[in-house]
Amino acid sequence: MASAFFNHINPTFMPLKKSWREKLAADKGLPKVAVISEKMSKRWGAGTMLIPAPRQVDALMKEIPKGKLITINEIRNRLAHQHGANVGCPITTGIFAWIAAHAAAEGSAAGEKKTTPYWRTLKSTGELNQKYPGGIESLKALLHAEGHRVIQKGKRFLVADYEKYLYAWNQKLNTKTHGK
Repeated sequence: MASAFFNHINPTFMPLKKSWREKLAADKGLPKVAVISEKMSKRWGAGTMLIPAPRQVDALMKEIPKGKLITINEIRNRLAHQHGANVGCPITTGIFAWIAAHAAAEGSAAGEKKTTPYWRTLKSTGELNQKYPGGIESLKALLHAEGHRVIQKGKRFLVADYEKYLYAWNQKLNTKTHGK
């Protein structure tokens, strides 16, 4: 409402950027299950792909208890399974995990007590996500506080033996791909 007023007074007025929590809450018609195009089927196979809502990714990240870990691929597979899709979109799932991480940091800075434990969400190979709030050093400290050991391989930082600490929602769910 205020931006409409200022746009009327000053057409060059630029509204403030959305907060991370606002971005997290903006589902924009998601989730959607779409048919995998012929071009994409070479990589993902035939069938359907889930494009999740940001809050769905955040909700699964919140489920991971202290001492446990999850990978982006595990989140993708879980969400695809919940929606009856063959695969979950890797791009949107990664972006929404990043938004959830920043929304959690924003909430924590605002005094919220219970925020998403984003440091427990790793890249598919057990690698720490350097784009999460605080960067690698902060992530290492948070993971170390939960009993994990972080190792460096070249320029990458990984949780040692991360597979042992993966949180399992459903033992029957295949962790590599769903529906192939």
